[in-house]
Amino acid sequence: MEADRSIKSVNEAVCKARLDYSFPDSLESSPLKSLLDVLEQAVARFPKQPAVTSLGNTLNYKELDTLSTTFAIHLKQSTSFQAGDRIAIQMPSLSQYLVVAYGAFKAGLVVVNINPLYTEVELEYQFSHAGIRGVVVFDKFLPVIEAVAKKVFIKHIFVATPFDLHPPVKREVMTIILKLLGRSVPFGKATPLRQALSGSIDDNFIPATLNPDDMALLQYTGGTTGVSKPAIISHGNLISVARQGWVALEHSGAKMGVERIVSPLPLYHIYAFALVLTIGIYMGSHTLLIPNPKDIHGFVSLLRKWPATMFSGLNTLFVALMEHQDFKKINFSALKITLSGGAALVAAPAEAWKSMTGCEISDAYGLTEASPIVSFCPKHSGKIGSVGIAMPETELRIADSSGKPLGVGEHGEIWVKGPQVMQGYLNFPEETVKTLTEDGWLKTGDIGSVDTDGFLYVHDRQKDMIIVSGFNVYPNEIENVISHHPDVTYCAVIGVPDDDSGEAVKLFLVSSNSNLTEEEVRSFYANQLARYKWPRDIVFRDELPLSNIGKVLRRELRDN
Repeated sequence: MEADRSIKSVNEAVCKARLDYSFPDSLESSPLKSLLDVLEQAVARFPKQPAVTSLGNTLNYKELDTLSTTFAIHLKQSTSFQAGDRIAIQMPSLSQYLVVAYGAFKAGLVVVNINPLYTEVELEYQFSHAGIRGVVVFDKFLPVIEAVAKKVFIKHIFVATPFDLHPPVKREVMTIILKLLGRSVPFGKATPLRQALSGSIDDNFIPATLNPDDMALLQYTGGTTGVSKPAIISHGNLISVARQGWVALEHSGAKMGVERIVSPLPLYHIYAFALVLTIGIYMGSHTLLIPNPKDIHGFVSLLRKWPATMFSGLNTLFVALMEHQDFKKINFSALKITLSGGAALVAAPAEAWKSMTGCEISDAYGLTEASPIVSFCPKHSGKIGSVGIAMPETELRIADSSGKPLGVGEHGEIWVKGPQVMQGYLNFPEETVKTLTEDGWLKTGDIGSVDTDGFLYVHDRQKDMIIVSGFNVYPNEIENVISHHPDVTYCAVIGVPDDDSGEAVKLFLVSSNSNLTEEEVRSFYANQLARYKWPRDIVFRDELPLSNIGKVLRRELRDN
């Protein structure tokens, strides 16, 4: 009986706290069936307002709509693409990304987001597995695509350049400069994207008719196992994310048609794709894309020129920005919302960011299989360390290893059910069955808990949890403590074999003080961590392996 009362309290807590839809009657002009309806609605409301800016060039909503239609017409009239075919996008975060994606949707195609830095081996696997028939690639990466095209069937290759959408004079000048610098790439038999966008609008063109269940994206992910699998994400999934994102951001002060979102994370990642191409478009926001966020000096200069009202990032990026000498010169008076996602938020950078910008970081939780939003932490919640409350129409369960629901405060696997949950993995039926239950629950592979107020806490990935003498140790907890040391820039924790305890904790850290000693680090955490959580080994590094969005790659630390 006691367990039943505890389980009921989890359900009641989640339902009590969960964000709910509260749309005014005028918010949606008509029922939304696909992302094309999302764009159409934004164009009708905000035709002349800026939609996206990259490399100093801005498209308004009408221009974005027109260019995407032009690309769709080319796909329909000048290629062999058929409705439902897959087209890959492999480029950095540029305005062309939005044009190509929405053009592909208008032609009835499915978009496959591809990491620009993938090797031939990785690309060959994904292109073959997903049945990709065409690709839009950034010119710098064309040679790799051409090599892959010799091994797998790729019918159409379009090549994007940095300045495709700039005015003609500037485009020609920059093209000449790039040639003189030796940075231009011969296109060979590939079609310049600019050529595909140069056609005239056909007034008789009718965009594809898409429904909520139609596939929009194939988004590759490691999922809850290590195998790279494409999550099937539908238009209905992404419409739900757009609505859910609006509700969450509106609770934190966002308004329709007025926000400027600074997005430094790559659009091929589901976090940025959802924020920019779904939520941002739905809100009629102006998004400033940062194609190369590793250029911190240039990034800071852009932030000074383009004051943000919303900013998205993650730990490593927040730290890198705050360490720049000119960061304090930025005027953050307009900044309403700072979003963190893609990796667990560490307390020390979050506190420093609030101190320097006046805007607290709102952490969110999600995963590719949830398109990706599960929960969001509203501003001023006072719940330090929480990833917030469930999104609208979203249910949460904390489950034990047998799937049995656990109670408030108990640690178990986070299960999610809602309209944003994927349809499954393409060509991975066994993995789909392992990840999705028959009644629609998504098993995330993350360890979490829910408090009495319905706030979710993510303690770690199941695969990253360390078991020391039978005790569960969560790397995120240790990293949060050690990151507060003033001389620690980054840190990461993994488990390593130990003859006595089964596993032991190993700490890697990057320090801004070359004289920092192991003894000083141990003294710092000694009174903050139970003894079984203390690192057995401490390794100082000049840098830590990071993914392309700035996540610390624990698996590389384990492998090495």
